[in-house]
Amino acid sequence: MSAQEILIVGCGDIGSRTALNLIQQGYQVYGARRNPQNLPEGIKPVVLDVADPESWKPLQLKPDYIVYSVAAGGFSEEHYQKAYAEGMKQMLQWLKKLKHTPKHILFVSSTSVYGQTEGETVDETSLPQPSGFAGSVMLQAEETLRRSGLSHSCVRFSGIYGPGRDMLIRQVRQGRIAPEVPVKYTNRIHSDDCAGILAHLIGMAEQADSVYLATDKGSVPLFEVMSWMAELLEVTPTEVVESPTRRRTSKICDNRLLLSTGYEFIYPTYREGYREALLEVKAQMTAEADSV
Repeated sequence: MSAQEILIVGCGDIGSRTALNLIQQGYQVYGARRNPQNLPEGIKPVVLDVADPESWKPLQLKPDYIVYSVAAGGFSEEHYQKAYAEGMKQMLQWLKKLKHTPKHILFVSSTSVYGQTEGETVDETSLPQPSGFAGSVMLQAEETLRRSGLSHSCVRFSGIYGPGRDMLIRQVRQGRIAPEVPVKYTNRIHSDDCAGILAHLIGMAEQADSVYLATDKGSVPLFEVMSWMAELLEVTPTEVVESPTRRRTSKICDNRLLLSTGYEFIYPTYREGYREALLEVKAQMTAEADSV
């Protein structure tokens, strides 16, 4: 029996991690992106610009599963429309013209579809009320997929961190920290768990729900996270980080539906997920201080 085929549309960081996970499980994985030349070994490269209908035409694959995991080219409504709304539309039109029905489609969405600001608890049943264009466009792409009638799951990831995603660590190292009041809840998930969850859901696609809120078990005030980092790095905060230009939401994300599927987190909370990286930064800081 030949290996089942998976197409990962937008095979960047999360897509590549997911692909390697699935390859280990015996799947044949195709990774599609504009420049796929540097994909990890084992992933079959596919050149694709998701928003360009001409780019989809030559693609004759008939994958058993699709993971739509694109990244916008920039933080603007135009970039988001191309990557998510238009890209999703073009993919579905491609499937229709190909007359192919995959067993299941996973769409990597975001908790930005929830715009709550007062520390409310949200889950898959909560009414999405995005406060900015990012969440609105994500929700638009979800709705397009839902209306297609194809078997699918929209996986709403919270704030992703991990290698190459170290903004908080850099801020704390500089002595900057979030305000304690007003309380702003943060929800996080390590990139390794993002890949783990997507591979896990592929494995149980026939029983999968249409929406999952994917976040770790540590929904806590941002001040708490950054204070813990500062203590571990032995840094005394000297500046309060002002609210960013983007409107910051504050909500508690409930992951009980995801946990009910049997997924076990590699990094259950931010403490496990950030510790190794923080110890490396601390060692670097010590070395720099010794060299002065």
